[in-house]
Amino acid sequence: MINSDNLCMSCMKDIGNEKQCPYCGFHVDSQQHSDYLPLRTVLGNRYLVGKLLEFNGDGATYMGLDLTTRETVNIREYFPLGIAVRNPKNLMVSPAEGKDRIYNEYMQSFIELWSKLMRLNGLSALIKVLNIIEGGGTCYVITENIDGVSLREHLLRNNSSGYISWEKARPMLMPVLSTLGTLHGAGIVHRGISPGTLIVANDGKIRITGFSISAVRSAQSDLEAELYNGYAAFEQYGFNSRQGPWTDIYAFGAVLYRTLIGTDPIDAKERVANDRLMIPGRFAEQLPAYVINGLVNALQILPDDRIKSVEELRDELSASPNAVAAAGQMNIDDIRNNHKAKPAPKEPSEKRIEAQKRHNRNVIAIGVAIIVVILIVAAALIIPLITGDNGNSGDDTGNTSAQEMIEVPNFTDRNSWGNFDDIIQDEYVSAHFKIEKEEVYNDHEEGTVLAQNIKSGTSIPDKSVVVLKVSKGKEQVMFPASGVIGKKADEAKKLLEDAGFAVTILTKVNSGGYEKGIVYQASLDAGQKYPKGTAVQLIVWDEVTTTTTTTTTEQSTTLADVDDDDNQGGGADWLEW
Repeated sequence: MINSDNLCMSCMKDIGNEKQCPYCGFHVDSQQHSDYLPLRTVLGNRYLVGKLLEFNGDGATYMGLDLTTRETVNIREYFPLGIAVRNPKNLMVSPAEGKDRIYNEYMQSFIELWSKLMRLNGLSALIKVLNIIEGGGTCYVITENIDGVSLREHLLRNNSSGYISWEKARPMLMPVLSTLGTLHGAGIVHRGISPGTLIVANDGKIRITGFSISAVRSAQSDLEAELYNGYAAFEQYGFNSRQGPWTDIYAFGAVLYRTLIGTDPIDAKERVANDRLMIPGRFAEQLPAYVINGLVNALQILPDDRIKSVEELRDELSASPNAVAAAGQMNIDDIRNNHKAKPAPKEPSEKRIEAQKRHNRNVIAIGVAIIVVILIVAAALIIPLITGDNGNSGDDTGNTSAQEMIEVPNFTDRNSWGNFDDIIQDEYVSAHFKIEKEEVYNDHEEGTVLAQNIKSGTSIPDKSVVVLKVSKGKEQVMFPASGVIGKKADEAKKLLEDAGFAVTILTKVNSGGYEKGIVYQASLDAGQKYPKGTAVQLIVWDEVTTTTTTTTTEQSTTLADVDDDDNQGGGADWLEW
């Protein structure tokens, strides 16, 4: 049997008697939120429950460990917010008062969704469902724990510009699109595809995660909605439009936009009133015309104008003859303003297609050149009037009215970013942020990023300052160089406690006529540095005595008792059905 007391409840690695996990930084004294399963609960006599990872409208996800295979897993619990309650004594889940009908209906939807997904375990781009357990008034789904990072973190972490080329994006994202087609064929619409629910595993391939029942992904339902701004389609906000495969098409198009352009698309609700979603000229010039065409048609606001199926979008993104023909007939205003592409003639010639592409590129180049000239002239005329600059050196902040906005990563995620030194040496970070450090002493490893002054996910101007609070490790204090041997016990104790040590005094049998209360020995070396709070034992002469056997026996017994106390471990709470 695995000793769960020695496991980190965040990463499930054996950390022995350590208080702080050296792998992920989780502290063993951390408490679980009272509404959710306690740490070290065991489900079905097999699955050990760890740290709460996330929760939304239909349930919660925990880190877990399969005690049979000893592999890490994720545990998804049906626990709809506001509709379910938990008995703190036996951990049973039940409907809140008056919520029995919808609780049971949504639980059936939850079980049906995950049962369908379990039957699709062969799909390489899909998270694997390992087990489904019904009990305790609810349902638990056991899935594989994917060792990797979200697509969003992958883009921020591994690329200096925050986006990647179509050549790199295509092999990563096209399997996702194919898997979406299989899901749609099985009657499953994800409704939550986003850079946060797509995980880039260590093998470089993407897995689709973040599944929830449809009520969670609709603004008007009995459950708390979870919609991803910029990625949720217009119909998910409750505008009396049907949802379907085209809803995932919009989200996938938004993910592709983020991957290729480097910024989140404007939210669908805002685009209805004022559609400002554009493909910047430098990208429109570099991307294949058929990819732009696919993006434009996947990101249409109204479902009736949007691509309806995965097969149609895959054709457009795979440069099929029909897709190339459509792309060849695109107008440059359609590219920039994201209007629907004009239909192509039935049989366009290759020369005509190539001529149209050249025309598009020329128009873009001329337009960009004109804009640059206008901006330079405007800057020369207007900036001195605003700043009062008559040729002297001016503001060095680099701010402009069209300054690029950059999304702040989660620098405290050690698995993605490492320590402070790793962060400041990263190409993407050095290109887009000015990192400042605020150091503090604490129990974390030196260099660990503890907090940041700007919340992750916030968009800020390029080259902005981000302040990171960084651990200096445990404060080091010096054991007095002069030592404490020969000092009176009270004097030595005060000296060491003032320096930051935790002092324990033990007495030594005095059979040689030594002065009582004088320090004879210390467990630490003089002149050496130790972490603040380090325990030190001072051995002090006792009363002069000629009898040693009894005292020695008592001392041995006391040491044995101390050892027993140190080896005591708390038992885990075991919930078995």
